[in-house]
Amino acid sequence: MGFSIALIVFSGLMMLLVLMHKGKGGGLSDMFGGGMQSSVGGSSVAERNLDRITIVVGVLWFACIIVLGLLMKTNS
Repeated sequence: MGFSIALIVFSGLMMLLVLMHKGKGGGLSDMFGGGMQSSVGGSSVAERNLDRITIVVGVLWFACIIVLGLLMKTNS
């Protein structure tokens, strides 16, 4: 039960973190205003930290999926 809740939390965090990333041009990010350049640019340190946090949450998300799969396999 705990891993299911963790998976839901990590899924929500992944969505938010991916949406916070700066668009690189083209694709869906331009459709929702990601292509507009603002005068206040984000610092490179903030972008790197966002990348690191996204990677850590992604690894935890993947680990939850693996653990849930193993638990379902052993309970069957």
